[in-house]
Amino acid sequence: MSNSQSAEVLRRNSEFVSEPPSRVDEKHTVTRADLAEAVYSRIGLSRKESAALVEMVLGEMTETLLKGETVKLSSFGSFVVRSKGERLGRNPKTGVEVPITPRRVMVFKPSNILKARINGQIVGDED
Repeated sequence: MSNSQSAEVLRRNSEFVSEPPSRVDEKHTVTRADLAEAVYSRIGLSRKESAALVEMVLGEMTETLLKGETVKLSSFGSFVVRSKGERLGRNPKTGVEVPITPRRVMVFKPSNILKARINGQIVGDED
């Protein structure tokens, strides 16, 4: 993809992000296929290229998170990997204490802009 095509994709993507949600009350899970279809219909890439672009972006995010680094998407939020130490847990049914091993967890922290938009407030494009 050339630089001019990339710039056009980013411009159209920013238009896509600024549009209000059309199905606020419906329950719908957005899948990779839905994302690829949105790229296809709004950007004009082929379906195959759209799916590859979505996979590339998600793959890059995954690789970054596996390294323990933060993924920050301006005006959207941050994905952060946190380490949790070992602790004692308790089975609520039996009351038996069970050690919980140390692990890494991923958390999502929405930006203030996303929080405001979810609550129906109009905000600028700054974090």
